[in-house]
Amino acid sequence: MLAGELYFAEDPELVGENKRACRLLRMYNATTEEQQEQRRQILQELFGKIGQKASIVPPFHCDYGSNIYAGDRFYMNYGCVILDCNTVHIGENVLCAPYVQIYTAYHPIEPEIRLSGRELATPVKIGNNVWIGGSVIICLGVTIGDNTTIGAGSVVVKDIPANVVAVGNPCRIIRHLS
Repeated sequence: MLAGELYFAEDPELVGENKRACRLLRMYNATTEEQQEQRRQILQELFGKIGQKASIVPPFHCDYGSNIYAGDRFYMNYGCVILDCNTVHIGENVLCAPYVQIYTAYHPIEPEIRLSGRELATPVKIGNNVWIGGSVIICLGVTIGDNTTIGAGSVVVKDIPANVVAVGNPCRIIRHLS
């Protein structure tokens, strides 16, 4: 799966990892704003790495959690989803508005392979100092450069360089920052 090769999501090891994530997410999503220390502890157990002063507003959902590596001062607002069937690297000072979705997983285009139940996944990378607007969808294999803003409602299907503002479906650069 992490090598980008076909895999079965129903593999017993993956099912076990997903159950672990579901248990931790159930606990996390049941916390209140007064339970910040408990939230931090759960995220540390769930994620592969989580930086200082990271904050995710419940509800939050992911597949495994262990494939997510987030830097310091990472913030995700309500209702975000990360399908981390491959690695998701998120830099420092990254802000995500409500309902941001990050997908690494996908199904094969060829129907006979897709019907076999095998899936694929490709990593996503988000640089430092990035702002991602509400309801943005970041698709598999995408890299977003440092200091970039992605406008609300965008669907990011290809790499976006550093120091730009990009919006739309498909997401495209509308401004270069100086």
